[in-house]
Amino acid sequence: MVTLFRFRDRIGLGVFVCALGAMHFLETYLASVFYVALPFGMVSPGSAVLFSGKLVMLLLLYMKEDAAKVRQPIYGLLLGNALMIGLVLILRLHDISALSGGKLPDIGFIDQMGWLMVWGTTLLFVDAILIILLYEKLGRYLRKTQFTRILISVACVLTFDQAGFFTALHFVAGAPIAVFFGGWFAKMGAAFAYSAMLVAYLRWFETRQVVAARGLSDVFDTLTYRERYEALVEHVGRDGLTGLLHRGRFDSDGEKSVAVSLRAAQPLSLLIVDVDHFKSINDRFGHAEGDRVLRSIAQVLTQAAGAQDQVFRIGGEEFAILCSQPHPVARLLGENIRNAVKASANRFDISVSAGVATVNEAVGSLADLFALADERLYKAKSTGRDRVIGETRDDAEDFGARTLTRGIGG
Repeated sequence: MVTLFRFRDRIGLGVFVCALGAMHFLETYLASVFYVALPFGMVSPGSAVLFSGKLVMLLLLYMKEDAAKVRQPIYGLLLGNALMIGLVLILRLHDISALSGGKLPDIGFIDQMGWLMVWGTTLLFVDAILIILLYEKLGRYLRKTQFTRILISVACVLTFDQAGFFTALHFVAGAPIAVFFGGWFAKMGAAFAYSAMLVAYLRWFETRQVVAARGLSDVFDTLTYRERYEALVEHVGRDGLTGLLHRGRFDSDGEKSVAVSLRAAQPLSLLIVDVDHFKSINDRFGHAEGDRVLRSIAQVLTQAAGAQDQVFRIGGEEFAILCSQPHPVARLLGENIRNAVKASANRFDISVSAGVATVNEAVGSLADLFALADERLYKAKSTGRDRVIGETRDDAEDFGARTLTRGIGG
């Protein structure tokens, strides 16, 4: 196995991974039927030698490659055995015909092997992730003593595995307690021997540097494909053309933001930005050119918005920004965006109009906030475009009347 790994750059890593799969089947078979009586107990070479060695090989793969590479054989073995069990269940639905001489397959043994492989693969899945995380955790304290670091990682995980696998072996195959103690002593010896061999191999045969230390959460996320899940969730919530958050995310995130703003008395403003005369660009130059304009506008909005702000595409040429800023700052952001668009405009002489609204006592929901910002956007469009309106004349008159009333009442 070490030889296959050593020449992985020449023959490909897949040869090494396939060999691991073959070892997995053989070790499970030997662990269920083949034992050797030793002075300290009964030992299965499949468990003590092959399984322990395979676990160290997975650790080596992680050390010399990365978590994204080592997770492939881990999940491959898990899914491969699940597929095998499914095929066996299908075969059991058919009548079995005897071969010449009246020989029939031992279905009981197939069942026994199947359950042991399922349990053994599940343990391997846990063991492989656990040994990598433990290896990284010990790196904080034993970075200069690599042998001790590897030995502790391997010994702890093999102890856990021995307890788990013996439990299944006892109930499925009736293994006596001597199997547990014999297997544990043998695995501790294997842990010492394989750790020494691994350190020797790394020191004398591997020239490529060991992967740099990473945080446990990062390693765990990679091993469990969490980063792929998070990337998928993030991609699902984004507009395909501009990469901005889409209207569905605006509705869901916006409601949450407004609720937090009202509950915590934190400022929250909404800017609705619309590209002026965008239809004429599509009509004169085609939709492909219009798409390029929308992507350029999205880039300007993203660069102008703050790190905590959320930028959405909520319509054809209509965008929205939720920012945790009071009204004057949000209006200033709108002006900055308007000027940035004009400064970056190409032969189309693009401009934008914007309406700004902020959560207050009278604006207590996302629908109210959007309606007010949209009303002000319409005002900006109807009074000449290329402008930002954060307060209409009616708003100012209402504000003055409320102020006067409060003054008289006082």
